[in-house]
Amino acid sequence: MSVTYSFQTYQRSGQPEFYNRMLNWLQQFSIFCLTDHCGYHNGDHSFPLMAAAGAVKTYEGTPGNCFAALETATATGEWLFGHIGYDCKNEVEQLGSHLPDHTGFPGLFLFQPENIILVSEETVHIASVTQQPDTVWKQLLNTPPAYPGPVSTNHLHLNSRFTRKEYTDTIYRLKQHIQYGDCYEINFCQEFYAEQAAINPLAAYLSLTAFSPNPFSGFYRVNDHYLVCASPERFLQKKGNRLISQPIKGTLKRTFSHPGSDEAERNALQQNPKERSENIMVADLVRNDLSKICSRGSVSVTELCGAYSFPHVHHLVSTITGTVEPTTTVTEIIRAMFPMGSMTGAPKKKVMELVEQYEKTKRGIFSGALGFITPEQDFDFNVVIRSMMYNANTNYLSYLAGSGITFYCDAEQEYEECLLKAAAIEQVLQATND
Repeated sequence: MSVTYSFQTYQRSGQPEFYNRMLNWLQQFSIFCLTDHCGYHNGDHSFPLMAAAGAVKTYEGTPGNCFAALETATATGEWLFGHIGYDCKNEVEQLGSHLPDHTGFPGLFLFQPENIILVSEETVHIASVTQQPDTVWKQLLNTPPAYPGPVSTNHLHLNSRFTRKEYTDTIYRLKQHIQYGDCYEINFCQEFYAEQAAINPLAAYLSLTAFSPNPFSGFYRVNDHYLVCASPERFLQKKGNRLISQPIKGTLKRTFSHPGSDEAERNALQQNPKERSENIMVADLVRNDLSKICSRGSVSVTELCGAYSFPHVHHLVSTITGTVEPTTTVTEIIRAMFPMGSMTGAPKKKVMELVEQYEKTKRGIFSGALGFITPEQDFDFNVVIRSMMYNANTNYLSYLAGSGITFYCDAEQEYEECLLKAAAIEQVLQATND
């Protein structure tokens, strides 16, 4: 269905708690997507704040036809929102996925929205294909604001798929693969989960982003499936003919133990040989992937191992850019880059085989990408990490955490890094149990 989105502009200033009203307004829809910069305003290091609600048409990819669904969706030349799941990798390489899938997100899902809301500090731009923008604006202003509240109405029993010993033993085996030359680095993830979890996803999102605001956050619903995402990482953005990828590798906990300690820790991370080597390997992998699709000589690393501070951690972030020909399609670009190097390792195919061998849960939407595509075929997708996945039909709650495994890594430290990355989610959930 071809539709025309005609935006009208309204003044956000003077409208108290507009953001919280918009979040509450979204709850009436069985399909919605919010991309949220959480107050970060650096255009190269944050999402735009925008919401899409209701679906004029949906495009769902199942194993074997995810990229065909993406091609069909983008051929419409309309606004699209949604996700690309990790298992779309099976179409990039000849791979399979046989691990249990407990959350059940579609392999790929994009939707053409009924309503689009683009939000800046001062203004709100609204387009709707089912009602007048004025009507949507009035609905937004008349919706009560949402506030953080109890995330769960029952006591959550949080579990892990790995004991500490099982995890460290697995790291030992992965290091053997590295020693044998099978790979150089592998991102290995473990799942934490709760069954019979009665979750309020909106409360979870408000609580998580209040406790750990991150520049590529998102709140997403596909019927009974919810993603509560506080990601710090961009997978890939396209503006005109320019592509930008910003992989993260390298993590250090912020402690604020004494004046000046935070800056000292950030500088120490930037100089840490092990953390730098992880980041450099992934930056090189991304550069190689961009070279498959970009114009010759256009790919460059514009920042290598930049140290950036997030609410609870410092990260090393590299920025790699390139340009594509105007005839290059969205599907061609995504296929060349997917899955993201920061969540796989090198070489990609072998690492993805090892992920299937040693992890215990299908990643699904985790380590996939959430974002949007414009009618001009520009797009912006994050890396789905630091996220809760919730199936409201089965009451299954899942969150995963991983780290980059190299030959010189310490298994105990890698385990602690996973716990650090999951800490914000766990604190939000434990607050419910207290």
